[in-house]
Amino acid sequence: MTRLRPALLWTAVLAGGLGLWAGNVMEERGAAPVPRQAKAADPIGSPLPAIVLPDLSGTPVDLAAFRGRPLLINVWASWCGPCVEEMPELARFADAQGDQGVQVLGLALDTREGVQDFLQRVPVGYPIVLDTPGRDDASVRLGNTQGLLPYSVLVDAQGRIVRRKLGPFSPGEIEEWATGR
Repeated sequence: MTRLRPALLWTAVLAGGLGLWAGNVMEERGAAPVPRQAKAADPIGSPLPAIVLPDLSGTPVDLAAFRGRPLLINVWASWCGPCVEEMPELARFADAQGDQGVQVLGLALDTREGVQDFLQRVPVGYPIVLDTPGRDDASVRLGNTQGLLPYSVLVDAQGRIVRRKLGPFSPGEIEEWATGR
């Protein structure tokens, strides 16, 4: 036991010295910090970012062209169950708004073929634009840092983002959310 004690002491001293040396070397070399995902600024109050996306026929649509009336942008995909469930209510809301109320715009993170097939089964009367899902898709530029769908943004008539919602609308929620009525 008495012979074991000095060996344990020397082992502890060597381990501590090795730890200090390694820490010093890492500091001198400028060890890279663990990367963290940057948090996007809250888009509320910000102007609508410059976004131009193709519609189903391939024609570019500039989202700034909707300025002058409120715009509800609903980001969805044909494979997203909650997105599919809320689309009939979004279509009813859009129809009720007519030419003077809130304009609804569907922003599909999907393929053109997938969206066209879906819209044959569930037609909507509001415009649809397309984007490819990715790290810098239009949804992310509109503040959807989690990348979940559906995601909706309300833009006022002056082009400022005033509300956003992650997840589906509950039945009857869209009108109050978009118009305050």
